[in-house]
Amino acid sequence: MSSEVRRHHGNRHGRSEAARAAVLEAADDLLAEKGFAGVTIEGIAARAGVAKQTIYRWWPSKVEILLDALGSDMVTALEPVDSGDLSGDLRRYLRRLARFLTGSDPGAVLRALVGQAQHDPDLAARLRVEHLQPQREREAVMLREAIARGELPAGFDVDLALDRLVGAVYYRVLVTGEPVPVAFTDGLVAAFVAEQGQSASR
Repeated sequence: MSSEVRRHHGNRHGRSEAARAAVLEAADDLLAEKGFAGVTIEGIAARAGVAKQTIYRWWPSKVEILLDALGSDMVTALEPVDSGDLSGDLRRYLRRLARFLTGSDPGAVLRALVGQAQHDPDLAARLRVEHLQPQREREAVMLREAIARGELPAGFDVDLALDRLVGAVYYRVLVTGEPVPVAFTDGLVAAFVAEQGQSASR
C-alpha cells in the first residue's frame, strides 16, 4: 500500500477512508484469486498495507468485510436505469447483471457469500435483508414505472416477472454453471415482451 494510505490520519469517525477502501479492495481481489477459504484477515491486511489490529477494530471477521464490500459494489454496478423503454431497460440491466455475476470481483464475492450462506443461517439472513432484497426493490422500480406509464397493465405481478427474468440469470450462474451470453439475456426479454403483447391483444 502506498505511503498516502499510511499517512492518512483518519476522519472524525476514527476511520481512514483510504485505508478502509484499500481493505475492501484487497478482500475483493483475494477472494477472486483464492476463493472464500483462501481469504484471511492476515492476507487482507498484507494486501491492503494495514495492521490486522486496524482491521479488527472495524470488522470482526472476513465475512463482515466481504458484506461491506458487496453493498457499495452492488449499488454502483447494478443500479437499474428507467429510460421510459422497458424492453431496452431490461435488456441493458440483464446484460449488466450477467457481467457482474460472471466477470467481476464483486460478483465473485456475491457467489462466495451465497455459497457460504448455505451453511450459515445468520449470514443467509443478512445477505437477503441487507443486499439481495434492496437490490430486488431497485429492480422492481423498472417494472413499476412501466405500469405507471401504461406499458404494463395495472395489477401486473412484478415479483413473478423478476423471478422469471432476473431469477433465470442467477440460476445459470449459481446452479447450472452455464454461460450467460447476451443472446440468452436478450432472449429472456424478447419472450417476456412478446408474452405481454399477446396478453394485451386478448
